[in-house]
Amino acid sequence: MQVFNAFCPPTMIRGYPHHASVAAGGQLLLHISTDAPRFRITFHRWADGFIPMHETGLLEGQYAAPRGAADDWHWPSYTFDIPHDWPSAVYIAHLQEPDAAPLNLAMTSAAALFVVRGTGRGKLLYKIPLATYHAYNCTGGGCFYDTQTFSQNPPGARVSLRRPGGGIGGDTWGALDHYDPSSPRQTFAHWDARFIRWLLREGHAPEFCTDVDIHNDADLLNNYRLVLSVGHDEYWSEATRDRMEAYISRGGNAAFFGANLCWWRIHVVDDDTAIVCHQGGPKGALDHWWPQTGAGRPEDALAGVSYRHGGGWWDGPRETAGYLVQDARHWVFEGTGLRNGEPFGNDTSPPLVGYECDGAPLSAFDAVTGIATLSPDAGRCGTPPGFRLLAASPLGERWQERPPREMHKAGEGIHAATMGLFNRGGTVFTAGTTDWAQVLGKDTRVDQITRNVIDGLLGLL
Repeated sequence: MQVFNAFCPPTMIRGYPHHASVAAGGQLLLHISTDAPRFRITFHRWADGFIPMHETGLLEGQYAAPRGAADDWHWPSYTFDIPHDWPSAVYIAHLQEPDAAPLNLAMTSAAALFVVRGTGRGKLLYKIPLATYHAYNCTGGGCFYDTQTFSQNPPGARVSLRRPGGGIGGDTWGALDHYDPSSPRQTFAHWDARFIRWLLREGHAPEFCTDVDIHNDADLLNNYRLVLSVGHDEYWSEATRDRMEAYISRGGNAAFFGANLCWWRIHVVDDDTAIVCHQGGPKGALDHWWPQTGAGRPEDALAGVSYRHGGGWWDGPRETAGYLVQDARHWVFEGTGLRNGEPFGNDTSPPLVGYECDGAPLSAFDAVTGIATLSPDAGRCGTPPGFRLLAASPLGERWQERPPREMHKAGEGIHAATMGLFNRGGTVFTAGTTDWAQVLGKDTRVDQITRNVIDGLLGLL
């Protein structure tokens, strides 16, 4: 694996927000270290590209040394008033020294991400996976996957939310995407920015929050009809999951256009400044959601699928025949012209299936018709009653990981990316693949399915 740091400007300036979300009309506190005597900040809103919002005058630069990945860096602070009329969105603060590099979404320094939270005036809420960004944020020399710093109470690896990175402006752990090496996977650029741009081009006006916002505010979801999670939303606190499931049970809708969803439980600690996750040890991974040796709460109950029934292909070109339609008469496929057993997302770059996929437990997959059968004991794995198979793609033996699961060792049984839907008070849709956002605009059928899901769950159809 490697740390992605190809876009550093020639001089040193980095920063991070004190809190990664702020209300319109509130105050944003940025912590910044620079070796330049003067710098300025330009604020940009992400929409169909960067929209300039404000530029500061020259500010006095102060240098502070970096710290470890588990530490609050306590860098010099600068306070900014956020205007009342700034819309809910993802914003990038571009930290500019005299020789500043142009702003781009793949910057590994000189930029910090924050969210202006929604007020509930709209009905569509987009959840930014801040915890997952930081789980792979290697700024300070470590992350959950490399050079770990351990916590005793709660037990597990610990990373700080108060350091550069967290979507942009830091170093990221992991292999580069074979199909798109221009940005590291676990950042805002790779999946979320693409999906948000597509949403806005389609005429939607989403509001935004981070997963830490949901963790802290039991009422945040109540004003929305549909919550979106996109790309790679892997790390969830118990409170975040509780609130999402309660929202769905009360009639709220959710659409998960991603995979490896809710794979690890995290603990938000020290006044929301750090997260901890126990991923292995003599007694197993205490923060795996599905096994009794972990949380004993299969993630299938949230979205209908789990990574353990799917798999991953991280390096090089993937082998996939695409998604095979299972239920062509369902409203999700209206306007696509697709028929049962027909593939889609199989001839795009990247292919729709991967780089990580979630699946449902299947007992059979007919090679002639392309039709899958849900396992009769799927409920034992947490699959919700009434889960409806919409499309599936079997993962062959060459896939780099097909995880162990109940009653199966690694690689055993049918592993398949699974697109599906179920009702439990509200309706939940799952795409079952991380790379859905990267195929938008490349396959008209994927675009139409996305429209159908969002418009249908917003009540617009």
